This record gives sequence, C-alpha cells and structure tokens, in this order.
Amino acid sequence: MSQLIFIEKARAAFLESVAVKQKVVENHLENLETIAFTIASSIEKGGTLFLCGNGGSLADAQHLAAELLVRLHPHVNRSALPALCLAVDMSFVTACGNDYSFDEIFSRSLEGLGRKGDCLLGISTSGNSKNVIKALQKAKDMGVHALGFLGGSGGQMLSHCDHAFVVPSENTARIQESHITAGHVVMEYVEDYLMHKDFIRG
Repeated sequence: MSQLIFIEKARAAFLESVAVKQKVVENHLENLETIAFTIASSIEKGGTLFLCGNGGSLADAQHLAAELLVRLHPHVNRSALPALCLAVDMSFVTACGNDYSFDEIFSRSLEGLGRKGDCLLGISTSGNSKNVIKALQKAKDMGVHALGFLGGSGGQMLSHCDHAFVVPSENTARIQESHITAGHVVMEYVEDYLMHKDFIRG
C-alpha cells in the first residue's frame, strides 16, 4: 500500500469516527448522564459496578474497571472504587463453559458476586451477545441495575436494559471508539460525584 493510499484510508477512518461522535453529542448524552448517575449513586450506597462483554468489548470492560479501581488521572490520588470485570478468570470461564455453557459465564459470575442495588454494565457492539443478555436478565432478577453500552439499533439487549447508551453506527470499530470515550466520561463523572460527596478520599 502506498503512503498516499494509507493516508486517505486513515483520513476517512478519523472523519467517520468524528461524524459518529458528533451524532452522539447531538442526541445521546442524556442517556449517558443517566447511566453515570445510576453507577455513582449505587457506589455511594455501598454497591459495586460489574462490567462484561466479549472480545474488544471485554477489553473495554477491563479497562473501565481499572479506571475506578486505580485512578483516571495521575494528579488525582484517591481511595479505590468498587468495580469488577466479570469472567476474566480462565479457570472459571473454562469450568463454566464445560459444565454449563459459555452463555452462562457472566450471569453465573453475577449470581455469585452481585447484590441488590449493584450495577451491571453490559458492553456489546451488536447488542445481541447471548451471554451478556443472560447477565442482564440475571441482574433484573437480582435487583441489580441493568445498564448497556450498545451499537446500531441496540439489538436484543436494548429491551433488557434499564438504561442504555446506543452508538448510532453499524461499524464495529466506530462503535468501540465511542464506547471507550463514553466510558471515560462516565468514570470521570463517578469519580467527581463521589469526591464531591466526600465518599472517597482525594
């Protein structure tokens, strides 16, 4: 591939990413604020944020959990906040997949670790991940807030979420780029909210 072709492809990708984020800015920020407040108020009351997803969405879930457990900004030293990415222990994943089903890995984890009033954030670019849907269903059964980061039309997951942030795109990469931006915004809101409430030590 020539340098010129590469630059044109890169330019197109960046411009498409900007266009998707512009649509989010225009129409989707209220849902994002609701999700952020739900998580912050849950943690304030002693709850935990659980996250799950598959593939790149699992990587985003781990990333965002780390932002709360450790910190977002190098100049902000604070106590850790309770966040956990589900099913990252391969012994558990393989045991559950072998004894039950891969579709059960997140719901089984949540059943053992979650409590009423906690939050579950399910991340899926398609909105149709069976194991995330089962986790959201389990969350509702347990009294856990069911939240979603989705893409496109929201897929089957949309109807299982109490609140959802849906990226208006069918391109997986563009959806993931908006998910991680949204995730950073939400985690920063949670941190600011709880520090203002003196819930965590700065």
